[in-house]
Amino acid sequence: MNKRYGIEVMVGIFMMLGVLALFFLAMQVSNLNLNAATEGYRVTAHFSNVGSIKARSPVTMAGVRIGQVEAVQFDKASYEAIVTLRINAGIDTIPVDTFANIFTSGLLGEQYLALSAGGSPDYLRDGDEITNTQSALVLEEMIGQFLFKKAQEGG
Repeated sequence: MNKRYGIEVMVGIFMMLGVLALFFLAMQVSNLNLNAATEGYRVTAHFSNVGSIKARSPVTMAGVRIGQVEAVQFDKASYEAIVTLRINAGIDTIPVDTFANIFTSGLLGEQYLALSAGGSPDYLRDGDEITNTQSALVLEEMIGQFLFKKAQEGG
């Protein structure tokens, strides 16, 4: 009976470790941080189409995560999306003529915002705006343009 009790305790510990591992895996996949970074500085960018960018989407530069999307709002005056980015405090030398592009990563199609550095000697500061942006590519629009072009060539 004592040996059976030991096996049940070991199975219980193993199950708890498995559930804990699944929890951390889910946190990594969902880009959810328990210690939400409030340090750093905010910059905004205007896009005509943000695709599926949402709050907590990654912001990268040269493939390295340097921040996250803080908010996505609609501008009623210009009919564009305003994306607010929170850049980590240690990344304070991003040129003001930086390009912001929306890309898709992985098989699941998660979208992220990638920054490409410009050449200006001036740097982005809290409250600045990135003016050079490229919106998300919409697969349906690309397929529609391709089919329309093929229809024109055939007729």
